[in-house]
Amino acid sequence: QDRLVESGGGLAQPGGSLTLSCQTSDLSLDLYAFGWFRQAPGKEREEVTCISPMEFGPAHIYYVDSVKGRFTISKDKSKKTVYLQMERLEPEDTAMYYCASYFQTIGTRCDINSDLFHIWGQGTQVTVSS
Repeated sequence: QDRLVESGGGLAQPGGSLTLSCQTSDLSLDLYAFGWFRQAPGKEREEVTCISPMEFGPAHIYYVDSVKGRFTISKDKSKKTVYLQMERLEPEDTAMYYCASYFQTIGTRCDINSDLFHIWGQGTQVTVSS
């Protein structure tokens, strides 16, 4: 069984909203970093957002500039699910979206050390079109 399972993708109109879900079967949301990546045809994979639990203080959250103010990453420990709330969608957001995770270690951060992501879901397609 997959350790990360994405859902919630689909077709949205420009300016619309979608919420993606990433449910994990065995990863602790307090001990593992989680991220959302996307890849459009012919383009490189891009880190959209991620969240790293930190040893001290609040969790570190990263957003790529193109989605700041529009996308929000969150997690629900009771449901063992990480969410990506996407608002004011643009055609440029069209891509396959992947959830990923790694065990968060002291001295690493999910945006600076994005190469640490090694647990991946199968992806969910998001298409933004009129």
